[in-house]
Amino acid sequence: MIKEFCAENLTLLSKLDAHQVNRVELCDNLAVGGTTPSYGVIKEACTLLHDKNISVATMIRPRGGNFVYNDLELKAMEEDILKAIEAGSDALVMGLLTTENLLDTDAIEQLLPATQGLPLVFHMAFDLIPVEQQQETIDQLIDYGFVRILTHGSPKSNPISDNVTHLKNIVSYADQRIEIMIGGGVTAANCEKLCQLTGTTIVHGTNIV
Repeated sequence: MIKEFCAENLTLLSKLDAHQVNRVELCDNLAVGGTTPSYGVIKEACTLLHDKNISVATMIRPRGGNFVYNDLELKAMEEDILKAIEAGSDALVMGLLTTENLLDTDAIEQLLPATQGLPLVFHMAFDLIPVEQQQETIDQLIDYGFVRILTHGSPKSNPISDNVTHLKNIVSYADQRIEIMIGGGVTAANCEKLCQLTGTTIVHGTNIV
């Protein structure tokens, strides 16, 4: 099982070791679902965690709210991507949607050159995409080179155990072409059972250890 710890800042990182977690998703402002952390936070986190053989996936999100971004916000995200890479990030986490909650392919294509081939993760914005469009979206993300999708299985803040059937379907459809990571209510106590029920081996959360 691969465990990804979601960290809002540097506070808890010194307590982590590679026996507990494989990766940290680094963000700010978890109260709004996470935004881009500062350059200094990314750099210090990468320095600390790399010494522990823990990789760092950095959130690229300029604000809370929806995932529909205008041209100015996309330019800011480009700059944040460049700085996150400069600071040592191992992967980038983002989610970009249209007003219809479909994948914003134009925005992704605009940002791709800045990512310089770093592994890309599509975050829980995926859960806002209509269920009937999610399989097509998985195919699109694979084509764009994304390596992982973070999903709760529902846009609602319901128990993740309620979403097991849908999550299992997503994992099955992905068929190891792209990693499916489950989050939103995944804890150290329930992660093994959820992996067994859904078929994934990758879990994410603030209480994963």
